[in-house]
Amino acid sequence: METKITQQGEAAIITVDGRVDTVTAVEFEKNISPVLDSDAKTIILDCSGLEYISSSGLRVFLMMQKRMTARQGKLHLCGLRPNIKEIFDISGFSSIFKLFDRLEDAL
Repeated sequence: METKITQQGEAAIITVDGRVDTVTAVEFEKNISPVLDSDAKTIILDCSGLEYISSSGLRVFLMMQKRMTARQGKLHLCGLRPNIKEIFDISGFSSIFKLFDRLEDAL
């Protein structure tokens, strides 16, 4: 699992590649903490490279959503592969998150 954090305009973009599972969820949460602790009002999570997400990964995504909502911020997810989108649909997470097909749409 790899994460990359960039800035585009007023949005912080977190790109995640690989797997966010029981083994990597803690590392992922640690890597994104600086963005969550910042005053960014919009965070875009680019999931186009996300190959797999477990319940541990979903927990981190949900924590991100709760923290952004608490400060009246926005969390947008983009580029979900069909298998990841299906997990979001089955778990009900598709109704919790604002999902976009492409990064350009999320911006």
